[in-house]
Amino acid sequence: MMAGLQGEIGPLMRRGPRPVLLHLMHAMQRSSGWPAWSPTLSAGLPISNIADPPVAALRDTAALIAGIAAYRRHPYRRELPDPPCVWQEGDSRVLDYANPSASGPPVLFVPSLVNRAYVLDLAENASMMRYLARQGLRVRLLDWGWPGPMEREFGLTDYITGRLERAVASQAEPVVLVGYCMAGLLTTALTLRRPDLVAALGLLATPWDFHAADAARAQHLASQLPMLEPLLSLGKTLPVDALQMLFALLDPDGIARKYTGFGRTDPNSPQARRFVMLEDWLNDGIPLAAPVARDCLTSWYGANAPGRGAWRVGGQTIAPEQIEIPTFIAIPTQDRIVPPESARPLAARMPHATVIEPKAGHIGMVAGSAAETALWQPLLAWIRALDSRR
Repeated sequence: MMAGLQGEIGPLMRRGPRPVLLHLMHAMQRSSGWPAWSPTLSAGLPISNIADPPVAALRDTAALIAGIAAYRRHPYRRELPDPPCVWQEGDSRVLDYANPSASGPPVLFVPSLVNRAYVLDLAENASMMRYLARQGLRVRLLDWGWPGPMEREFGLTDYITGRLERAVASQAEPVVLVGYCMAGLLTTALTLRRPDLVAALGLLATPWDFHAADAARAQHLASQLPMLEPLLSLGKTLPVDALQMLFALLDPDGIARKYTGFGRTDPNSPQARRFVMLEDWLNDGIPLAAPVARDCLTSWYGANAPGRGAWRVGGQTIAPEQIEIPTFIAIPTQDRIVPPESARPLAARMPHATVIEPKAGHIGMVAGSAAETALWQPLLAWIRALDSRR
């Protein structure tokens, strides 16, 4: 049987899903009768105590492996050139997507520190940046880049009051600042610190109350810090595979669901191509500077400092209710990474918020097949309406 599978797989073109061994071990656990992520894995139980795996579990595991193999042999490769760079510091860049005829204030998008910026620019026909640029907006994207020796010493305050502040200030006029995921917290903090630099604020799938949906799960993530300390001390970053492991803990069965489904998808279909685009991006992550990793795990997930009104940046308490500019908040209702319960408390504290709750997931809202109607069009309408408020 294995020889037959090997013959069908062909050459493997990519590494994901990362870390692949973790996902395969999880599948093996389920097949063997162990509950997912069970403490009994380290309990030294003799193999005779484990029930024979049911046929259905073995079938599910085979379907998962087939889906992973189908993804890894897919021929798609991203070959989209970057637009011009208009600012750079270290490996961080601001990329300018605007057409020469574009008008209005610069709209600067800021992605998460742990993922590549091109999730907002996947392909010519799957790019929020290019869509908004075609509508006449002056769209720019902050690409954080790879953390070098200097960035590996950065904490959250260094990124917010240093790198991000200088990137925004380089635009020469107040910007519409749009933060995605964890970058929404960074842009919120910057807006309070430097209101002179920000004309309006957009927050996409931004967490705030880290204990609202499941406090025990958040604290469990924070409790992994001692286990991660050897990695943090060795390379001064949290490596990509370790980050992916933490994300997997948020939704242990998520990989199995989506790859099993992909294995049944026509590889030549637009749906398969979009899936591969997004998975390639997910597996092309960026390591997180060790001080930032410690900050996030202890202050955000462990202590829930933002949700308690206790998060401080550069000595300043970050109080969203003090933001007096127009704010756009998108809360995807099917988000497993930032549950809606985590994002809604931030929206409730914003005095001038326009809130939408698209029926989409964390990534699907910005880059999925329905992203144009779920997010791009409402965000465009909100930005255009800003002119009438001035």
